[in-house]
Amino acid sequence: MKLAASVLAADFAHLARDVQRVEAMVDLLHLDVMDGHFVPNLTFGPPVANALRPHTRLPFAIHLMIERPVRYAPVFRVGAEDSITIHVEATDPVEKALRAIRALGCKAGISFRPGTPLERVFPFLDRVDLVLVMSVEPGFGGQAFLPEALERIRALRREIGSRPVEIAVDGGIGPANVRSVVEAGADVIVAGSAIFGKGDPAAAALELWTRAGRTKRS
Repeated sequence: MKLAASVLAADFAHLARDVQRVEAMVDLLHLDVMDGHFVPNLTFGPPVANALRPHTRLPFAIHLMIERPVRYAPVFRVGAEDSITIHVEATDPVEKALRAIRALGCKAGISFRPGTPLERVFPFLDRVDLVLVMSVEPGFGGQAFLPEALERIRALRREIGSRPVEIAVDGGIGPANVRSVVEAGADVIVAGSAIFGKGDPAAAALELWTRAGRTKRS
């Protein structure tokens, strides 16, 4: 298991501070980029993500909930340990977007809305490093976990088989359900409110590891 802290739930006025508070307890930073069109919300774009880069050693998992990933993905400063994930429902053709991401030298991922048939991502499993399962409707943090996501994770795990593709799960994950998500087949747990929404974010992250029955690798 890997744990990704979603900065959508952090204090935007003190992003570097909040990230550094949890840096020792998580493996990745999850950055939700929203354009106000693909989802009904605006968050931040490349300038904020790139400004955060010098303040942490953690890899970035950039989740593009935007219509035009081909245009905006190249503006992010990324390296080999980072990833950029696009949506199968985006306006840009998926294969074109994945090629644009690969050209940056980082990992490529694909995601889909809870109501999108899982089979839509199957043709791209040989072209990605990760699949991000949304366990809430994308657009806003703090939503309740959709229990039907567990079966989608299991089905995706069966379809992936021996491919070197990770399953990340994002939305509504906390101490009460993190173990069931991991047991269903998740490799990466994305948590926002369950970490940054607590008085001691580092302790909250540690609780997620404990409840998942896992130990953070150094």
